[in-house]
Amino acid sequence: MAERLIAVIGGSGLYEMPGFSKSEEVLVKTPFGKPSDKIVLGKLDGAAMAFLPRHGRGHFLLPSEINYRANIWALKKLGAEFIIASAACGSLKEDIHPGEVVVIDQFIDRTRQRIDTFMGEGVVGHLVFADPICQCLAETLYSCATELGIRAHRKGTYVCIEGPSFSTRAESRAYRSWGAHVVGMTNLTEARLAREAEICYASVALCTDYDCWRESCEPVTIEEVLKVMSKNVDNCRKIIKLAGKKIPKKTNCSCPQAMKDAVITSRDKIPAKTRKDLKIIIGKYL
Repeated sequence: MAERLIAVIGGSGLYEMPGFSKSEEVLVKTPFGKPSDKIVLGKLDGAAMAFLPRHGRGHFLLPSEINYRANIWALKKLGAEFIIASAACGSLKEDIHPGEVVVIDQFIDRTRQRIDTFMGEGVVGHLVFADPICQCLAETLYSCATELGIRAHRKGTYVCIEGPSFSTRAESRAYRSWGAHVVGMTNLTEARLAREAEICYASVALCTDYDCWRESCEPVTIEEVLKVMSKNVDNCRKIIKLAGKKIPKKTNCSCPQAMKDAVITSRDKIPAKTRKDLKIIIGKYL
């Protein structure tokens, strides 16, 4: 049996951690163009890992410029069974403090300019996405954080905005009124595509600030965000390292069969190129 592969999407510094032994860097060719960067493969305390810098090394891609389809397709091609995503976010709750972690379980979509599905080009599929996060993986990440003594919140709703600007005060207040917990710019798009690719996906949201809803506070500054991010990255490294040992060999989630009944297009109507491009995504159902 092939060794299971755990993928990590986040900042380029995540794979620069003690215990990670890099074996190679690969740039996967995809039908959807280039991924954000080369994918770093190696071992972390015996666990096979693949690290993908979401914004490219040097952080040169805006959230809206990331080729999300290429990133997820490339990880699927490499055999990733799990994706641990990390991302900076703003807190929308008084009790979620900067420097703390939220293991996301729900999303609200406020993006406008992104392709967030592998469907199209002659094939129609409707994904069931009521519970967008792999709960088995999320529970593992939360238990790792608590075991490490990192202040973590087990559930939370992530508002995914287009960016690159932060929210207005009116938007931030609106998100709070919806019951959301954090606001960010990337994770929902990945989660949707990962589910279509039948990869278990969970998100570790790293809170850097209180967004701008607090009247008593000045709006967040980039300097403040970067200062907290340093602590967050260290915590995220610890969680990932421990999770590599804790992720169960078998899960009871439905992620690996998410597209089983999703495709409704008559099979003889699917164009040959689309069928070829999506072979690793939905080929087993065609």
